[in-house]
Amino acid sequence: MRLLSAVKRRHPYLPRPNSLSITPTAALHFFQIRRNLRENLGVGLDFCLPPKISSAVKQDLEFVMGFNCGIVGLPNVGKSTLFNAVTKAGAQCANYPFCTIDPNVGRVAVPDTRLDRIDAYVRAKKIIPTIIEFVDIAGLVKGASRGEGLGNQFLGHIRQVDAIVHVVRCFDDTNITHVEGTTDPARDVDIINTELVLSDYETVTKNVDRLQRLLKIPDKKLQAQYDCVVRLKNHLEALKPARFFETDGTPEEDEFVHGLHLITRKPVLYAANLSEDDLPTLGENSPHVKTLREIASKENAKVVPISAKLEEELAQLDPNDQKTMLTDFGLTEPGLSRLIRSGYELLGLNTYFTAGEKEIRAWTIPKVAKAPQAAGVIHSDFERGFICAEVYNFDDLMKCGSEAKVREAGLLRKEGRDYLVKDGDIMHFLFNV
Repeated sequence: MRLLSAVKRRHPYLPRPNSLSITPTAALHFFQIRRNLRENLGVGLDFCLPPKISSAVKQDLEFVMGFNCGIVGLPNVGKSTLFNAVTKAGAQCANYPFCTIDPNVGRVAVPDTRLDRIDAYVRAKKIIPTIIEFVDIAGLVKGASRGEGLGNQFLGHIRQVDAIVHVVRCFDDTNITHVEGTTDPARDVDIINTELVLSDYETVTKNVDRLQRLLKIPDKKLQAQYDCVVRLKNHLEALKPARFFETDGTPEEDEFVHGLHLITRKPVLYAANLSEDDLPTLGENSPHVKTLREIASKENAKVVPISAKLEEELAQLDPNDQKTMLTDFGLTEPGLSRLIRSGYELLGLNTYFTAGEKEIRAWTIPKVAKAPQAAGVIHSDFERGFICAEVYNFDDLMKCGSEAKVREAGLLRKEGRDYLVKDGDIMHFLFNV
């Protein structure tokens, strides 16, 4: 607790890369804080991984967190079914509202076929992927921000995630109860967005009152913060999500707004939960999906078609049977892969690798990360004593067949502090502390 308090004092806003307007500095700042907490506090082992990878990760008590998503939506839209599918965590799932009471948390390996393809040449003892965390939030209903249903108890959990996966029901089934009686994506999205905006409005109003009291003694910094929250309060009063609020562009105001941890400041992925009949075309002919895409387009958001029911069934099968079932539906990959890939794009993340006989490991970094910051994700000493990085790309390895041949072809190079790390880079860091 003393360590957490010290971190909080040093980094009072704990900025996360979860806003459409996040600055590159804030994104790197967030990853450095997360790394420091991991190094000093360690992590739990409640994540679910493929057996080959799981034993290696659990043995070393190590994993690399990619990002975390809060799964939200109305009751009975498929949230817990999707959560079970991606984490195999066995969250309670039933045909009645509020069957999710406690927020379920699960971690799953980010699927990346490049790890196995690198291993075909490197032959490492173990493979360690990066991890995504999912938080299954209890179903929100109209009035949740005022305490209706159970959602009000869990809005605080959403504030801690990097992105929101908003599951929207896009199928008709009289056997599965809909809390509003009918399937209507536009209405459902509006209910959730309104409740989240109202929750943020309450947060901002409290800050307006707090700053008013503090400004009894004039202070230039506090006055700037007060002016900002008043503008933000007016923005939210119009029921507009905070991610569309424009700051004045200064680092101070950006950091202050990040520090409010507003739910609607976070980027959103819409997961269109389809019927199995609509799955082969990914909902192209579904009027419900069409409606959801129109909504997402206005918000500059993305829709990921997925069948929570199919994903849950796939999770029970071995890899060969999974491929057979996907082929039967005319699909080439699970919906989970599409969801995670979209999440990486949304948050502006890349993956680089370290590879050797001991292990092959994937690391998640912001796209704006340069070589020292990428090294710092491994350990703070790597960043502090950074000298240079030996770099080649995944594509180079596939073409040449080994690191030695990559070197012979002149494709392995040394890069300095200003090198912008690319997705798929394979790196070895030289440092001195």
